[in-house]
Amino acid sequence: MNINFLLSQPEGKTLEFKRDLSSPKPILKTLVAFANTAGGTLLIGRDDDGEIIGVDDVLADEERLANLISDSISPAMMPDIEAVSVDGKSLLLVRVAHWVGPFYLQDKGAIDGVYVRLGSSNRLADAATREELERVRFHGAFDQRPCLGASVDDLNDSLIRRWFAESNHTVDAVAQESLGVLVRHGRGCVPSNGGLILFGHKEIRKRYFPDARVSCACFLGVDKTEFLDRQDMPGLLDAVLDVPRFIVRNTRLASKIEGMQRKDLAEYSAIAIREVLINALAHADYSRSGMRIMISIFSDRLEIQSQGTLPFGMTLDDFKAGVSSVRNIVISRVLHELGLMEQWGSGYQRIVNACKQGGYPEPKWQELASCVRVTFRPHPDVPINVGANVGANVGVNAAELNKRQQWFIQQLVAGRDVKSETLKEYWNVTSRTAERDIAELRRKDVIEFLGAAKTGHYQLKAKQ
Repeated sequence: MNINFLLSQPEGKTLEFKRDLSSPKPILKTLVAFANTAGGTLLIGRDDDGEIIGVDDVLADEERLANLISDSISPAMMPDIEAVSVDGKSLLLVRVAHWVGPFYLQDKGAIDGVYVRLGSSNRLADAATREELERVRFHGAFDQRPCLGASVDDLNDSLIRRWFAESNHTVDAVAQESLGVLVRHGRGCVPSNGGLILFGHKEIRKRYFPDARVSCACFLGVDKTEFLDRQDMPGLLDAVLDVPRFIVRNTRLASKIEGMQRKDLAEYSAIAIREVLINALAHADYSRSGMRIMISIFSDRLEIQSQGTLPFGMTLDDFKAGVSSVRNIVISRVLHELGLMEQWGSGYQRIVNACKQGGYPEPKWQELASCVRVTFRPHPDVPINVGANVGANVGVNAAELNKRQQWFIQQLVAGRDVKSETLKEYWNVTSRTAERDIAELRRKDVIEFLGAAKTGHYQLKAKQ
C-alpha cells in the first residue's frame, strides 16, 4: 500500500486520519462505521492540517488499540493493524474490511451503538439502516420478504400479462414464484414486497408502499423556487416509458449539420438517462418511507435521485469499476427478464459510452446523506437557458457582452470546463478573437482563472 498516496487523499467514505489515541471513542466509532458500510483505512499520526505528527511509542499504541477494539466493539472485530514509517516518523495503519454485522459499541448497545459511514462522517444508524444490516446478515433482501397482510388477489394480473406479453417468459403462479413475485408463507403464497411494488393494484401499492413511485418536476431557473411542470408516475414500470416523455417535452433540441444532413440533438442523452433510471428503480431502498425517486429538470441540469445510499459493501469507485451488488433481488430479476436491465454491473460503462459517443458531458454521481444523485449537464450544442439577461447572473449589463462572451458564461454556469480554444472551435473564430473575448471578461471581473496554465480552469467570480 502506498502510504504517501493515502496521506495525500481527502477523508471520505473509506479513509480517515487521526492525530493520536488520546480520544479513543471517535476512533472506535470510525472502525464500527467502516465495518458496517464498505470497509476503510484509518491512519493514526496525521494532524487535521495534514502535518505528519507520528506516534511516539508505536508498539505500545498498537497494543492499546487492539485491546480497545477487543473490549469495546461487538461482534468481535479483527482489523489489520500495522506500524508504518513516513519521513522517519511512525504511524499506525488500521485496515477494516466490510464484514457482516451489524457491529456496535458495547457501552451503547446494539441499537444506539451502531454507526455507518456517510461521506467523511460517522452517523448513528437509524432503524431502517439497522434492519438493512440485519437483512445483509441473513442474506435476504427487503423486496424478497413476504408482504404480510397482502394476498395473491392484490396483484394486477392484467398488468403482469401486459409487461410480459413481448417476452417468452410465462407468467403463471409457478413462474411468478420463480421470479420472486410470489413467495411461500404459511400454507400458501403471498406477494413479496418487490412483487407488490411492481405489480400490485394501484390502491394496494399506495397502502403498503406509498413512496415507491417516481416523481418528475421541471423548474424555472436553477433552483426549486417555481414549478413549470410536474407529474407523478402511476407505477415503477410505467415510469420506464413515461419519464422519457416528460423529459422530451420539458427539454430543448439543437440542430447540427453533418455533411448534407440536419441532425437534431437532444439536450440530454436518452440512452444514459434510461440506464440511470433503470439503475435507480433496481437499487433504491424501498424499505424507507418519506422518500421517492425524483427526476428534476432545471435550466442548466437534470438530476435523477433515488432513496437510500449505495448497498453496504459498495463504494462509488466499486460501482464505476463494474462491481455488482444488488439491493433488490426480485425487482432486478424482473427488470432483467423484461429486457430492461442487462448484465448486472455493466450499466455505468454503458452510460459513459453513450455520453462519449453523443458528445455529452459525463454525468456526476454523488452519494449523499440518504440518497444517490446523478447530475446530467446539457449537450454543448444545446443553448442553456440561464435567464433572459445572461449578464445579470454575473453582475454586468448584457449589452456589454457579445454573443460569444454570453455563450462562454453559459458554459461556466453549466459547470463545463471551457477555455479560449473551446470558444474558438465552437464559434469558428481566430485564436486572437477568442483570447480577446476572454480577456475582456477578466477585465470586467466576470471570470477568473485558477490553477496552473496547462491544468487550471476558468470560473465565474462571485458578485460582491
